[in-house]
Amino acid sequence: MALYDLFSHPVERSYRAGLCSKAALFLLVAAALTYIPPLLVAFRSHGFWLKRSSYEEQPTVRFQHQVLLVALLGPESGGFLAWSTFPAFNRLQGDRLRVPLVSTREEDRNQDGKTDMLHFKLELPLQSTEHVLGVQLILTFSYQLHISVINGTSPFAYDYDLTHIVAAYQERNVTTILNDPSPIWLVDRAADAPFVINAIIRYPVEVISYQPGFWEMVKFAWVQYVSILLIFLWVFERIKIFVFQNQVVTTIPVTATPRGEMCKEHLS
Repeated sequence: MALYDLFSHPVERSYRAGLCSKAALFLLVAAALTYIPPLLVAFRSHGFWLKRSSYEEQPTVRFQHQVLLVALLGPESGGFLAWSTFPAFNRLQGDRLRVPLVSTREEDRNQDGKTDMLHFKLELPLQSTEHVLGVQLILTFSYQLHISVINGTSPFAYDYDLTHIVAAYQERNVTTILNDPSPIWLVDRAADAPFVINAIIRYPVEVISYQPGFWEMVKFAWVQYVSILLIFLWVFERIKIFVFQNQVVTTIPVTATPRGEMCKEHLS
């Protein structure tokens, strides 16, 4: 009758030697070569300690419905036209004040509860002799925990000066930049047509850079070290099995006796 392997289990074998033997020295050297080189390899990769880290976050942006407009006119008209949502600023303009028609709409395209873009349109009425050559436009938005740099309650002209506003904006720890690489300026406006600003402002996902804390640095370094250590553990485990099985260093092999067999031998 044919026989088949129905069950098997490994047999533990140990190798005995003195602490001052070559076998003990070999294990000490093998342990050093197992744990120290992975640390050196990870450290020499120039990315062991995490100095800067970053993550992506969709900011919570809301248009504050605060607008400051200065339209620079041609030399035949002279001067400028201005308007804002700040009554104190408007009172300072006198005859230069011109009230435009403004329409805005914020849109949440992916339905995640955070607005993704702003549709902004401004129509500034002009006389037939007036031509706009340039525009200075400030729109204020709120990020979470951010405040506006424009003091809308101030009666002083200095607080509405563009140089002062930009300087106060740049002194903050966090700034946002509006970038339009290809703006379009259309000419040949009809005599009775207003000057129109039509813009779509998108709120992209922000990449936030920060300096990681101590435990985050340790965790990042530990992951790198362990990933290399596993390879060394596997290699040197095979080397130690070969050395002791083939008695490259002198030891006394001892096969572990199962607990049940030890009891039987004692009873017999």
